[in-house]
Amino acid sequence: MSESALIRSMPWVFVGIWSTGFVVARFGMPHAPPLSFLAWRYALSVAAFLVWIGVTRAAWPRGRAQWAWLGLVGVLLHAGYLGGVWSAVKLGLGAGTAALIVGLQPVLTALWVSWTGSEHRIAARQWLGLALGLAGLLLVVWHKLGIGEVTGANVALALGALASITVGTLVQKRRVTPCDVRTANTVQLLAAFAVTLPLALWLETEPIRLHPELIGAMAWSVLGLTLGGSSLLYLLIQRGAATRVTSLMYLVPPCTALLAWAIFDETLTGGVGVGLVLTALGVGLVVREPARQEAR
Repeated sequence: MSESALIRSMPWVFVGIWSTGFVVARFGMPHAPPLSFLAWRYALSVAAFLVWIGVTRAAWPRGRAQWAWLGLVGVLLHAGYLGGVWSAVKLGLGAGTAALIVGLQPVLTALWVSWTGSEHRIAARQWLGLALGLAGLLLVVWHKLGIGEVTGANVALALGALASITVGTLVQKRRVTPCDVRTANTVQLLAAFAVTLPLALWLETEPIRLHPELIGAMAWSVLGLTLGGSSLLYLLIQRGAATRVTSLMYLVPPCTALLAWAIFDETLTGGVGVGLVLTALGVGLVVREPARQEAR
């Protein structure tokens, strides 16, 4: 595969990997509290990255400012986003409601970019794509919106997760200069671990029960989601406009629905199918390179 083909495939590989987060939560959460699970995930991921860095002799980021920005992004994208979503679901928020709340990220990002003028002007077709993607997301999660208990606490956690991933993406795009993805991820995960571990020790009393499902979920969390998915997310944010990158998040719930159907035999309704088509069409409009006439 050529380098250009590999680069073009990155967004779709990322969506496929990121969509497995639901599977990990479904397998792992019954056997461990969310923050404790995530703290172990970050620690084991750092260990894996350090081995990778040692073998390849990857360069570390230079300058305290770069480390500080990477640390902030790590707290937002890992501790804030994942910790918020997992804790909200653990407190009873339905998976569909959580997906709908954090699914607002592409719209918030586009509004911020449009308001601040921090990137190229968002074209009309991209706004249409964002609207179609949001409509598709709503169709996908609609049948799950009544499942679970909505409380002030779990909604606040989900909204905090939404704010974290939105701000984290924008900060990385604006403040983090390109550096080696392995060492950058390591710095981010160390910061996330430093925040998550004390919270887990302070707030959680439920024990971790070693179980084959937990071990499998942890292994995939480290090797697939963190080393693979998080690394791809870092590269995508560095290479692309924030609006284009965040629009990919619209595809995660539909792909998750397909995985749930294949693995857990969950019902795949016609609405989910229509939602999948709408989100794919919407994301396609957002990420499509502008024609030369538009560029002029």
